[in-house]
Amino acid sequence: MARTTDRAQRGGHSGVSIEDVAAAAGVSTATVSRAVRGLPRVSPATREKILEVAGALGYVASSSASGLATGRTKTIGVLAPFVSRWFFSKAIEGADRELHARQYNLSLFNLGGHGSNRERLFSKTMVYKQIDALLVLCMALTHEEIEHLQKIDIPLVVVGGHVEECPYIGIDDYAAASTAVRHLISLGHKDIALLHGDDETDLNFDVPRVRIKAFQDVMAGSGLTVRPEWDEWGDFTVRSGQDAFTRMWARPGPKPTAIFCASDEMAMGVIFEAYKVGVRVPEDLSVIGIDDHDFSDAMGLTTVRQRPDEQAELGTKMLLDELDGAIGSVHSTVAPHQLIVRRTTAPPPSAETSASRLV
Repeated sequence: MARTTDRAQRGGHSGVSIEDVAAAAGVSTATVSRAVRGLPRVSPATREKILEVAGALGYVASSSASGLATGRTKTIGVLAPFVSRWFFSKAIEGADRELHARQYNLSLFNLGGHGSNRERLFSKTMVYKQIDALLVLCMALTHEEIEHLQKIDIPLVVVGGHVEECPYIGIDDYAAASTAVRHLISLGHKDIALLHGDDETDLNFDVPRVRIKAFQDVMAGSGLTVRPEWDEWGDFTVRSGQDAFTRMWARPGPKPTAIFCASDEMAMGVIFEAYKVGVRVPEDLSVIGIDDHDFSDAMGLTTVRQRPDEQAELGTKMLLDELDGAIGSVHSTVAPHQLIVRRTTAPPPSAETSASRLV
């Protein structure tokens, strides 16, 4: 009896589930979902048959969608591991901009930095069809989660990094990190530290690993040594950048002349803490980040720019176009990145001194 009740909750009533309708109509559950929600890729004859079977069995698509002639909620879900950090807040802003223009609503699913409620989110909320499509920000989906979404044929796209089995929109993180490190090398830096991102959650965030690999490859390709004592981690926040700088400078031994930070917020933390102990940026230490945060220009931070709002806006447009019947609208796209040189990078002290002697 418990099983019947749970199945009924996924759509329908009186114990009638989407599986029951699919079996009676001789089609897949995904086809039933498309037909009752008015989505494309269902022939008129098949749609008519499914609706006839659903009506005879007393199946209703969902409580939130049953009142709409199209069977849609006019709501797009946005799944974010955080909402307080810059990338995610900008991405949500971009998604909302496109949704507002197309008269759709935004439903935010915030994991709050951890994945403890993921199982309920995917097995309940989304499968109960409270949204028409899903925009995922900077996190991978498990194979089981993707199966949940495919079962009811919810269009989805990931923004902010490469994800297996899903279309995604984001910069080439390997190329962006490589651009940052090459900029430092081009200025004459050889002693370069790494402040990378570290995912301590179960969100399967792939971006940190890719940026670490780019740093290591560019350093090796330039014949430069990656020193383990200059490898620090943070969680993409200003505070973690401050802490990483403190740890690095507290260690005995030589210090780097430059730091590549995997995000602008961590780079800002490094700069704040450096000034506290009398380390001048860029005279003593060059600092570069990735993002082009809203505060980066005011701080004079050299960075590799990306536009998460534009990435999310494009992803949202793809989802809505797909819902409107433009088959193939959702596809993977590489977003642009750009080196922005400001005041926090310069030649290393030795090179700078040598240059001044030649004048």
